Amino acid sequence: MNELRVEGLTKSYGAGEPVLRGLELTVPAGALTAVLGPSGCGKTTLLRVVAGFLRADAGAVRLGDRLLNGPGTHLPPERRRVGIVPQEGALFPHLSVARNVAFGLTGAHRAERRRVTEETLDLVGLAGYGGRMPHELSGGQQQRVALARALAPRPRLVLLDEPFNALDSGLRAGVRSDVRATLRATGATAVLVTHDQQEALSTADLVAVVRDGRVAQCAAPQDLYRFPADPWIASFVGDAVLLPGTADGDGMARTALGAVPLAAPADGLRTGKVLLRPEQLLLTDADADGSARGTVTDVAYYGHDALLTVTIEGHAAPVRIRVTGPLRIRPGQETGIRVAGRASFHP
Repeated sequence: MNELRVEGLTKSYGAGEPVLRGLELTVPAGALTAVLGPSGCGKTTLLRVVAGFLRADAGAVRLGDRLLNGPGTHLPPERRRVGIVPQEGALFPHLSVARNVAFGLTGAHRAERRRVTEETLDLVGLAGYGGRMPHELSGGQQQRVALARALAPRPRLVLLDEPFNALDSGLRAGVRSDVRATLRATGATAVLVTHDQQEALSTADLVAVVRDGRVAQCAAPQDLYRFPADPWIASFVGDAVLLPGTADGDGMARTALGAVPLAAPADGLRTGKVLLRPEQLLLTDADADGSARGTVTDVAYYGHDALLTVTIEGHAAPVRIRVTGPLRIRPGQETGIRVAGRASFHP
């Protein structure tokens, strides 16, 4: 089994504050887990410790039944059976595609190296490209070669360090999908470090949100989006509508949008934040019964949907509402608003 377990990992640089503060993370065998967080939260440091490029101050890293880091133990990178896909591919410019992919196949006979190289290039959709040089490839093809180079030695774990950053938005989605399909086809356990929330939610089996050197929450993408552990995570992972509210234990919360049903009843009378997502706010006629009343102040149109900024009577901060279909409302118009689905409540 290739389950990755990170236990109580601590790491400082010099005499400064710790970058990792007892971080805990489990990546199930065969799963792709995205490590998501703001700049400086410890994502890259975690990746470098797992890869073996840095020594941890405390804690342990285990891959299956093998201890990679721990008290008195630090396996060098070349003995960990960990493949790495860095930013921008980092291919050797003087080597052909085939020789780049075969670079880590030390000890294998020439025929075996050729067979594995051809199989791996076929796996990433680049069969027949072995004789080309890196400069003859597009950015997306170079990233596929970097993935093939990481997969060729049959690693137990693949680490991807923001590998799609250098690609334009149109190419990024396609390459991301290809990489995910390839990892699933090989059954590899993988960790993707990213600061892109959409990338994490759309690509990974699990998403671990890192804050101040610790994992604040780790869950399946849908669970993380629907049931964030706190308002900070809610705002960091997607757009969030946070309303002051009072819950009284009957499964409802009173807010500027009226009575909002809760996913879980509060424990007695509590005040706090009521969390909704922008797509849970639906536009109605301005005078519709049971609807809150608001005024549209801004419209951001994206084609497939639009985000409206709306001020609500009785609520100081504007809220954002996601709408689909033909856009028939403009800034300055009044609208009614009602809530669909249930909210989460954070005392």
